[in-house]
Amino acid sequence: MSHHAPKSGYRQLVERLNRFPQGAPQSSLLSRILGILFSEKDAELVSRLPIMPFTAARAARALAMPEGETRAILDVLAARALLLDIEQDGTTVYVLPPPMAGFFEFSLMRVRTDIDQKALSELFYEYLNVEDEFIRALFTQGETQLGRTFVHEPALSTENAGQVLDYERASEVIRTARQMGVALCYCRHKLSHVGKACTAPLEICMTFNGAAGPLIRHGHARAIDTVEAFDLLQEAYERRLVQFGDNVREGVNFICNCCGCCCEALITARRFAHLHPVHTTNFAPVLDGDRCCGCGRCVAACPVEAAELVPTGDPHSPTKKVACLDLDVCLGCGVCVRVCPAVALRLESRPQRVITPVNSAHRVVLMAIERGCLHNLIFDNQALMSHRAMAAILGVILKLPPVKQLLACRQMKSRYLERLLARVYPVSTAR
Repeated sequence: MSHHAPKSGYRQLVERLNRFPQGAPQSSLLSRILGILFSEKDAELVSRLPIMPFTAARAARALAMPEGETRAILDVLAARALLLDIEQDGTTVYVLPPPMAGFFEFSLMRVRTDIDQKALSELFYEYLNVEDEFIRALFTQGETQLGRTFVHEPALSTENAGQVLDYERASEVIRTARQMGVALCYCRHKLSHVGKACTAPLEICMTFNGAAGPLIRHGHARAIDTVEAFDLLQEAYERRLVQFGDNVREGVNFICNCCGCCCEALITARRFAHLHPVHTTNFAPVLDGDRCCGCGRCVAACPVEAAELVPTGDPHSPTKKVACLDLDVCLGCGVCVRVCPAVALRLESRPQRVITPVNSAHRVVLMAIERGCLHNLIFDNQALMSHRAMAAILGVILKLPPVKQLLACRQMKSRYLERLLARVYPVSTAR
């Protein structure tokens, strides 16, 4: 009977991707994308890999294959940037990255001849820019999102510069990164194949720390030093590009220098502004209406269309206009501040601070709780047998606010977790 027919490797891979908080809705376009990136055999094998980072030995148990053969397969997938192979304390740890920010981007971070990048770009454009189910799922579900905006540092005044925490500065990410690389901007590279790219530079998006090592090692990014990284950041400032990066305080893995016309995140911020798909900075622009000359430069510079010109209503100057800001849409990047010739704009702190997850583990657990898939992180491929994996996840959960702890407990339906939370936070598990 048809319902007993075995699933294709691609269908199994889609199901595996959707067990992670950042998934990929099924679509005929997605199947064609995966068909370019994976053979069906590779797709089936990858569908059985653990969700949490894993060693070759653990993968071998999941695949029921000899460890040497498994390692050879994993290394080939890592060389194609379908997996990341990260060195930790002398051991290679593998992880299957989500589609975004992950293997979708990696496929276009350099010019390649082993895949049809033009066909892939056209499919990406249809899947991400024409259909909206994937973008909605990626950017608008839950409170915790993939990325955040970094403040445009040259727009900071002497007064408010002291209010910016280190992790809110792209310059500090560069200064403290263990390793750095630069690669082609995925968004502009994709749109160049469909004739829609702008003139902003291509080789300007940066990768750091744990993600940088494998991407550089396999030639998907080019290693750079601090001096070149700061030069790239300065070029981005001069071209009014927005720094959009990893939504974590520690171990930031990427900062893209984004234009409003090509960048997936900024396009989504415009299309679904009311759903807050991108975390803002802790600043917002304030307009001095008496100074504003109505030139419209801020309107042209804003990447998310949060500024517009409106009539002043002055009966003596009926055509006179002044800038108007929509702070519900504004990302607080500060690009508008620098272009204002009348010095009518300044950045001020938002009344309520934006909370940034501590690290990738913290963000993933928060996203999993909000999207109802925390159990996948813990029970996937016998992860409970790994004390490190369980300790890491529980460590994050125990630091969460009581409401999110209760959500986690209900998702897992775990009496052990409920008793543990009750012992640490007696009120948090009250029903």
